[in-house]
Amino acid sequence: PNEDPLPLFVFLSRESLPGLLTVCLLLPTCASKAGPAFKPNILLIMADDLGIGDLGCYGNDTLRTPNIDRLAEEGVRLTQHLAAAPVCTPSRAAFLTGRHALRSGMDATHGYRVLRWNGGSGGLPQNETTFARILQRQGYATGLIGKWHQGVNCESRTDHCHHPLNHGFDYFYGMPFTLVSECHPGWPPQVAVALGGRLWLSTQMMALGVLTVAAGKTLGLISVPWKFVWGAASLVLLFFGSWFASLGFVRRWNCILMRNHDVVEQPMALESTARLLSGEALSFIQRHKPGPFLLFVSLLHVHVPLMTTKEFQGKSQHGLYGDNVEEMDGLVGDILNAIEEHGLKNTTLTYFTSDHGGHLEAIDGHVQLGGWNGIYRGGKGMGGWEGGIRVPGIFRWPGVLPAGRVIQEPTSLMDIFPTVVQLGGGQVPQDRVIDGRSLVPLLQGEAEHSAHEFLFHYCGEHLHAARWHDKDSGRLWKVHYVTPRLHPEGAGACYGHGLCPCSGPGVTHHDPPLLFDLSGDPSEAQPLAPGSEPLYGAVLARVEQAVREHRRTLSPVPPQLSPGRIAWKPWLQPCCGHFPFCSCSQDPALREA
Repeated sequence: PNEDPLPLFVFLSRESLPGLLTVCLLLPTCASKAGPAFKPNILLIMADDLGIGDLGCYGNDTLRTPNIDRLAEEGVRLTQHLAAAPVCTPSRAAFLTGRHALRSGMDATHGYRVLRWNGGSGGLPQNETTFARILQRQGYATGLIGKWHQGVNCESRTDHCHHPLNHGFDYFYGMPFTLVSECHPGWPPQVAVALGGRLWLSTQMMALGVLTVAAGKTLGLISVPWKFVWGAASLVLLFFGSWFASLGFVRRWNCILMRNHDVVEQPMALESTARLLSGEALSFIQRHKPGPFLLFVSLLHVHVPLMTTKEFQGKSQHGLYGDNVEEMDGLVGDILNAIEEHGLKNTTLTYFTSDHGGHLEAIDGHVQLGGWNGIYRGGKGMGGWEGGIRVPGIFRWPGVLPAGRVIQEPTSLMDIFPTVVQLGGGQVPQDRVIDGRSLVPLLQGEAEHSAHEFLFHYCGEHLHAARWHDKDSGRLWKVHYVTPRLHPEGAGACYGHGLCPCSGPGVTHHDPPLLFDLSGDPSEAQPLAPGSEPLYGAVLARVEQAVREHRRTLSPVPPQLSPGRIAWKPWLQPCCGHFPFCSCSQDPALREA
């Protein structure tokens, strides 16, 4: 009777599973026998644009983040957790699939680095497999609350080919797009500001020309038919209408809330969005507490515009941004409290992170509206510097993961895919390259080192940097091939440009590359030279070899961020009501409540 333990497992209470699963995960034969019977709930929380230096557990002593700090105290904290891209769309695509975004066409190849419109046709391809899809097949209830930013439609307003429900999520409530400044009526415009300015100037010049001709005709100074004048005026109106239909209604087209396939608020009212998302997360936990469930809470905090309720305004030491961080921590606390109140703490793997580094260029005069990246150089948009890609990484699972443990090994957001798939009893796809590696052995202390020897850091399609963890010596080398030219010179970011570019005149190509030893210089302050580092040449050669091997694994795929797929298409625009008079001011479910 003791040869096959499976019959005994079924009689154990759910509360006793963590300790048993700790043993089970260490036995090669156990996963196949008992894995399906012991599937933990999985709660993934991702902040937007949060700097690693904004949290108390990562060294901040001026912002209050007690809930996230408690999560770190009760779990495992990663100090070298890295995003696969320094901006939203590609970073999240890599997180969901465990693959560099270039492999799915979700990174820049034509200059556009993120999806720009709900009404575009680009998005996460249907042939990509997310961790949600695999866990859905394993019997998990899967939900996404919050930001998506991976596209909506392909050919019609209702095909929803890129929608979360077409990528393994049973339930979706949130923004199919992302926050932009236009979502707040009081903030200056952000989307295609330069293009909109040029188009408006062109419209004014054309209108002035038509008025001049009309005046000349009226005064008898110009001999042209009135049909010509009215025809020219019609063309000007058509030109104006064609571009203003998109750029003039950014808030109405992009700032919307959806429940599953239905638009429920258009445009969204920011003052109530945080409450709505929090309520949806708590409701999902309540509905699926028998488990197992996968809940991905993709926060809108702390992306600009900084939507902050009155309860938190003016409460921090760092203005509106600090208020927003502290409100975010409060939302995380509400979710963690719900997990505990429903008795799910010991059977739930909880994970907290950010999609990339803080947005240094987000400023209003002398007021900082973006995050702080601690001691790390650079920020959002910079594919190589640590400040753009080093993010929080916190795991909690009482009884399975040791409390208070700190891991300084290189890990990636792409590692969440194989980690979640393993814990959920699924199999990592074998028909494609998976760049992530399961963190289970590392988190449990059974592996001394990360499974990553090399990690590659892209800015769009351009490889900006690579790191080598030499496990024999323990040294961590970082090689920079391309770095952004900061503006103004000597500054820490590209102020006045929104984000640093990936290519063109705004970057510097280094030949030979810059070399840093992150083991002793995590701030990347002192580049090494052949005279100061005996291994200089050998390290560059070894990393270059790894880069060549990595590049050979890349295959051409249709670019999802091409101009044709990025452009706003009215026939793809999600809409409640009759297009173009799209409008709904209150979620029907809330109205009934």
